[in-house]
Amino acid sequence: MFSNPIKYDEPVFRPPSEAYSLILQPTIGCSWNRCAFCEMYASKKFRVKSEKDIFLDIDDAASYLPDTRKIFLGDGNAMVLGHEKLMRIINYLNGKMKRLSRISAYAIPKDMKDKSVEELRSLQKAGLKLIYVGLETGDDGLLEMIDKGETAKSMIASMQKAKEAGIKSSVMIINGLGGRRYSPQHAENSAKVINAIQPEYLSTLVLSFPYGVGHFQQRFAGDFEELNLLGLLHEQHSFISNLELESTIFRSDHASNYLVLKGILNRDKQLLLDKLQSAIDAPEMANLRQEWQRGL
Repeated sequence: MFSNPIKYDEPVFRPPSEAYSLILQPTIGCSWNRCAFCEMYASKKFRVKSEKDIFLDIDDAASYLPDTRKIFLGDGNAMVLGHEKLMRIINYLNGKMKRLSRISAYAIPKDMKDKSVEELRSLQKAGLKLIYVGLETGDDGLLEMIDKGETAKSMIASMQKAKEAGIKSSVMIINGLGGRRYSPQHAENSAKVINAIQPEYLSTLVLSFPYGVGHFQQRFAGDFEELNLLGLLHEQHSFISNLELESTIFRSDHASNYLVLKGILNRDKQLLLDKLQSAIDAPEMANLRQEWQRGL
């Protein structure tokens, strides 16, 4: 029977595209962990593992899986680690796993604030090729309401710095985050931030309520009325309409999404908008993942 060589601090989360990557946890939890919508690391107190323990995890993993090609660094934002510590971890990984081709990690924009472009570039050259960043929204009002600790300006600056360093980014926007009242500004201003960043990958998922809508409303510093299905589709349509991208791979295929959308923006922009409009006009005929009647 196979025994996992690494003892994880659960729960463990990773992006869908890292399904076949080896996961390491140099950090536990999220250093911010205050966002109104997020419950992922509510059961954890943030801490950084000692280098000794990190290197022992790498040793154990290398003994079982020496041909590992991809590694994902958890938990919520391993990029919060200082440049020198990240470099030591990456260099140790490279020394132990000779076929390693890509290291990736979750990050929050402020993780890049105190790292220079040169430092980020050295991480990229050492193997850190991709960061996953939840921007959530590009609207300053909503960023404050969800206690994100960021502004549109700070997010753009951090993400442009990573891009200049050659680190690819996969960014995420939350459909429905502002509810009915803030939907128009959420869609428009999120598109503005994405346009400024020009990420390599972009995805959207739908706001979920693991502890109920009431729980979220208590944490949200504003008036919140949940969007129904048509509201979500209209918001997505507005968001994509305002995007001006060069060659961003777009995915809206998370389990929370009602309508699966895939394409390259802006190349497939009109095709995606047409699909959304068809679902808006006749939701009962659209290939929706969930029972459309419950969302109308």
